[in-house]
Amino acid sequence: MSRIDTNRPFLPVRIAVMTVSDSRTLETDTSGAALVARIEGAGHSVAARTIVSDDADLIAAQLGAWIADPLVDVVITNGGTGVTGRDVTPEAFERVMEKRIEGFGELFRMLSYQKIGTSTIQSRAVAGVAGGTYLFALPGSTGAVKEGWDDILVFQLDSRHRPCNFVELMPRLREGLKESTHHD
Repeated sequence: MSRIDTNRPFLPVRIAVMTVSDSRTLETDTSGAALVARIEGAGHSVAARTIVSDDADLIAAQLGAWIADPLVDVVITNGGTGVTGRDVTPEAFERVMEKRIEGFGELFRMLSYQKIGTSTIQSRAVAGVAGGTYLFALPGSTGAVKEGWDDILVFQLDSRHRPCNFVELMPRLREGLKESTHHD
């Protein structure tokens, strides 16, 4: 349900897109392309886009680089959230997340259930925050990417969405993080 308050300003965010796959290229990455089109169509900017192999170390390293980059506000991954041996995106997220956003995976699976039934149980979609950056992991199918964006993220990443949204919290995400190691 969209509750957009047109009296409020739209604040675009900078989003990095990572496709997790051993077989896709930029030319064959339909899920990543669908996500990029939706991000730009909503008025946000794509800060970066890459494809990373199904390797938890490589995924965590790329997440860490984007978390450290002040020009990236949000990271959205697609792929690697299933239950097979190669599906390690949630494990990579666990390495870098400071806080989990439990409701994201729960809501994604609830909405997905309406479309694919009990097969949604195989999705380990997760989300969290690290270093003031939002992190969202979606399944790799184009349908799942569209559902995750169209049904959840397009609203939560819109500063006009009421009663609340992720964008309005961005200035406060770094509260309590240690800025230095010395004590006064």
